[in-house]
Amino acid sequence: MVTLSHNHNNSHKQSLLHHSNGLSLEEVNGSVTVPKGKGFWKTLFAYSGPGALVAVGYMDPGNWSTSITGGQNFQYLLMSVILLSSLIAMLLQYMAAKLGIVTQMDLAQAIRARTSKKLGIVLWILTELAIMATDIAEVIGAAIALYLLFNIPLVIAVFITVFDVLLLLLLTKVGFRKIEALVVCLIFVILFVFVYQVALSNPSWVAAFKGLIPTSKTFATDPAIGGQTPLTGALGIIGATVMPHNLYLHSAVSQTRKIDHSDEASVAEAVRFSTWDSNIQLTMAFFVNALLLVMGVAVFKTGAVKDPSFFGLYQALSDPSTLSNGFLVTVAKSGLLSTLFAIALLASGQNSTITGTLTGQVIMEGFIHMRMPIWLRRLVTRLISVVPVLICVLITSGKGTIEEHEALNTLMNDSQVFLAFALPFSMIPLLMMTDSQAEMGEKFKNTLLVKLFGWISVISLTSLDLIGLPGQIEGFFGDTASSFDILLADSIAYVIIFLVLLLLAWTIFDLYKGNKRVAALENE
Repeated sequence: MVTLSHNHNNSHKQSLLHHSNGLSLEEVNGSVTVPKGKGFWKTLFAYSGPGALVAVGYMDPGNWSTSITGGQNFQYLLMSVILLSSLIAMLLQYMAAKLGIVTQMDLAQAIRARTSKKLGIVLWILTELAIMATDIAEVIGAAIALYLLFNIPLVIAVFITVFDVLLLLLLTKVGFRKIEALVVCLIFVILFVFVYQVALSNPSWVAAFKGLIPTSKTFATDPAIGGQTPLTGALGIIGATVMPHNLYLHSAVSQTRKIDHSDEASVAEAVRFSTWDSNIQLTMAFFVNALLLVMGVAVFKTGAVKDPSFFGLYQALSDPSTLSNGFLVTVAKSGLLSTLFAIALLASGQNSTITGTLTGQVIMEGFIHMRMPIWLRRLVTRLISVVPVLICVLITSGKGTIEEHEALNTLMNDSQVFLAFALPFSMIPLLMMTDSQAEMGEKFKNTLLVKLFGWISVISLTSLDLIGLPGQIEGFFGDTASSFDILLADSIAYVIIFLVLLLLAWTIFDLYKGNKRVAALENE
């Protein structure tokens, strides 16, 4: 088993930007002690936390819109897509945690150690763009929540989201375990809100369970409801669920536990309990997303919500005429449903902020061996992400409320397109690394079953993302696109697909050569 040697350069410790080739998330690496020889539950509790940080990405504001709209348009049809996405996520996150624990490298470090400097920079830029795309959804979600709860004008609310850097600074002072605890608490807030709202709505659980089984209609290209087909709805859910940067994050935060790497049994125990932690938290994320879809079906009358943005959903939850259940109508009049929705939205945005910043630090250090203080990193990425949101708000502010809401919702959904580009560049290297005996050793390399399901998942998700790309880019031109607009959109999509496949071939070739080199060194 080959691991990367970490030489940390302390000579520029005082500067804001300095060279780093140290341990992944060095300040917290190996900082959490785990008990030896204790029972299952005590040991699981010690390992619990990293899974929650990862699961947050599966229930961020980007997921909300896709799940609720999918439920409203197609009833329980897309429930199976949420289940399949969650199962694939569990498999990928198991491999990410295993890579971190066994090799003591995060995914960015592992890729960089096996590829050229040029490719490392290209992949770093691509992953940064994916993080920023996710950040746009978080800015929009948090700003809208502030507007809905406190009536703060949107432009000011967008700027206020920049100051969450202060919350992050405070958290870095209290220790990693407390960060994990806060994230878990916020997840429970979100879960409670949707359990409560769905329980009030009295949905058809038989129909919901039937929806867990995929059919030919699940990925059909018709009917089109509100400009969405089952296929585009499914792609939206997949794109918002399986986020590339989460694999980098898990391979780093899985290393926060103090493990004796000279003892194979301790490493195996760490992999086992990290998998339990990840699967439990991702199951919770599945329930949140399933509840969002059920909410779309059961809470609202079909087609009643004309504005699918967060504004529209907030309004619908306080408007008795859009609700399908008599008891819900009574509760809605009090304003409780809509207020709880906005609180959960704010909690979701804050959670994703914490994990997005940690991931940014991981990929910057891993790919280009540079680091900056966490507050500065947060400030830079958030300010960049704020720009498109501000432009969108300012351009549409004079056009009327509905146009502004639709534009923000479109920007949030379109920001997910970047995730489709970045997805294969984290999934395929992860599979290649964990399939390799040179990297993982005989005991920890993927079993035949994991390898089979892993490659089926990766090829299926990448193919679906690329197949759906022309439709997603056509969406940029709106519902009144001309035949020329559609031709232009398709041409752009095919050029992007070609470039993605070309870059993917370069990545696979470089990784293959790198793995061969490592295997040769090990056999010497």
